[in-house]
Amino acid sequence: MRELIELEQRCKDYVLETMDADGAHDLAHIERVVKQAKWLAQQEGANELVVVAAAWLHDLVNYPKDDPKRAQASFDSASKAESFLKSLGLDGAEISAIQHAIVTHSFSAQVTPRTLEAKVVQDADRLDALGAIGIARCMMVGGRLDRSLYDTLDPFCEEREPNDLLFTLDHFFQKLLRLENTFQTDSGQLEAARRSAFMREFLSQLKAEIVS
Repeated sequence: MRELIELEQRCKDYVLETMDADGAHDLAHIERVVKQAKWLAQQEGANELVVVAAAWLHDLVNYPKDDPKRAQASFDSASKAESFLKSLGLDGAEISAIQHAIVTHSFSAQVTPRTLEAKVVQDADRLDALGAIGIARCMMVGGRLDRSLYDTLDPFCEEREPNDLLFTLDHFFQKLLRLENTFQTDSGQLEAARRSAFMREFLSQLKAEIVS
């Protein structure tokens, strides 16, 4: 337990020194992912050392949503983490496991997790895109990229394909509401279903307010 606490503190210190953050991928986001990852690891019986380290380090490199390098961010984060992980005295197998979990957490990278620990970290990160916090983060990113909130002719993509490059609300239909079916662990699936239901309630209320 003491070793895990010490590792976590060193990871947090390293993140504070080196991370490349934006408002939706800041320290608060990382802390939420770590919290969810710990809970999922305990529920699923995963190696907490691997999970906690990967959760802390998963967003060391972050590119904006509209950056062509976006899909490379998790690979770059894993590479950046390597020398730090070696400085912790971890062995090669542990470092490889942590790097794999970092790479596969990313939706954009489209890499399938091969280990339970990687599945836990992926689920923990995706949970932060759902529920109330997911709604808040979506709106924050859309505003920062200067996208319109919704298409006034068809706000809820009922007769068109969603395009979240133009409309923030379209991101719900293009990605967020589809995430529920991508969760890897039983515990993650249950929490994803709960948070997704809340998002659908939000959309129902929004529809009542903006559609005459």
